Amino acid sequence: MTAPPLFFFTLNASAPVPQPILQVRGLKTHFPVRKGFLLQRQTAVVRALDGVSLDLHAGEVLGIVGESGCGKSTLARTLMRLTPQTAGEILLDGNPLAPDRHPRAMQMVFQDPYASLNPRHTVFDTLAEPLAVHRVVPREKIPARVGELLARVGLSPRHVKKYPHEFSGGQRQRVAIARALALEPRILIADEPVSALDVSIQAQLINLFADLVAQRGLALIFISHDLSVVKHISRKIAVMYLGKIVETGPADAIIGHPRHPYTRALVSAIPTIGGNTPRILLPGDPPSPLNPPAGCPFHPRCPFAAEPCRARIPQLAPDADGRLLSCLRAADLPAAL
Repeated sequence: MTAPPLFFFTLNASAPVPQPILQVRGLKTHFPVRKGFLLQRQTAVVRALDGVSLDLHAGEVLGIVGESGCGKSTLARTLMRLTPQTAGEILLDGNPLAPDRHPRAMQMVFQDPYASLNPRHTVFDTLAEPLAVHRVVPREKIPARVGELLARVGLSPRHVKKYPHEFSGGQRQRVAIARALALEPRILIADEPVSALDVSIQAQLINLFADLVAQRGLALIFISHDLSVVKHISRKIAVMYLGKIVETGPADAIIGHPRHPYTRALVSAIPTIGGNTPRILLPGDPPSPLNPPAGCPFHPRCPFAAEPCRARIPQLAPDADGRLLSCLRAADLPAAL
C-alpha cells in the first residue's frame, strides 16, 4: 500500500490582510489636576495615556505589560468607555466608537472580583441581570443559560444561590469571567485578572482564558505588570511606559530578543532556571505623568541615552524584523541583553 501524497500549502502573497477587529489611533486620556493655593492655584494635566496606537485581530491575544502607573488600566477603562478619552480614535470593525457609547461587543474582567461583584447579589442574580437587560435569551431560558455560563468557566450549577463571600478568590474571578461572557462579546479585556491569586490558581485561570480564545475565537487583551505571566498566553505583546507604547511585536520576539532598553530590563527580571540572565537594574523611579521629561520619556533611566534622546520624542516605527519600536538609538544598541 502506497503512502498518501503530502500536500503543502503556501500563503498567497496577494491575499488581503484581515482587518483588525479593534483599532486604536493616537489615544490620549488626560486628567486635569488643580494645584497650589488661592491666587496661585493652577491647573496641571496628568497624561495617563499619551498617544497609544494598536491593532487587535479576531482570535488574537495581546498582552500589555509595564510598571504600575504606566497607563495599562487607564487604557482598559478608556476602551470600555468607563473613562472619557481626551483625543484619538477607537474603531470597532472599522467604525468609530462614540465617546458615550459602551460597546456590547467588548467586555471587561477587573482585577479584584470581590470589588467588582455585588456582595448582595447571588451568582444567579449576577449572571441573569445582563441576560435580562439586554434580552439575550427569553426570560424563561435565563436559568439554563446561567448554568451554561457557569459550566463554561468550570463552576457547578449548584453555585447559583451562593454569594461572592462564599467563594475563594479564584472562584470569584471565574464568576466575573462568566458575567463578562454573558453578552457573547467578541473582545475581552482582562485587567490584571490573576495578580491577586496564588500561582496555582493563576495557572488555572490563564488556561481558562486560553481555552476561551481557542474555542470561541475571542480576541483578548491581557493586561499585567508580570511579563512572565503574559508570555504564557500572548501571541503579541505591547510594552507601555509613561502612557506610551515603546515596543510591540510577536511575543516570541519580544521575550527572546527585546530591543527597547526598557523591555530589556523587564525581560531580564523574568525568573529563569539557573539564573544565567544578568539582571538589568534601572536607576530611579518612573517620572510622574504630571511632569514628564522632555524628549524620550525613558531617557532619565536609560543606560544608552544620548543628547538627542533628551530633546526629541521618538515615534513608534517599524524595526528591521517587523516589530514596532520607539527608540532613537535602536540601531546602535547591542543585539543581546
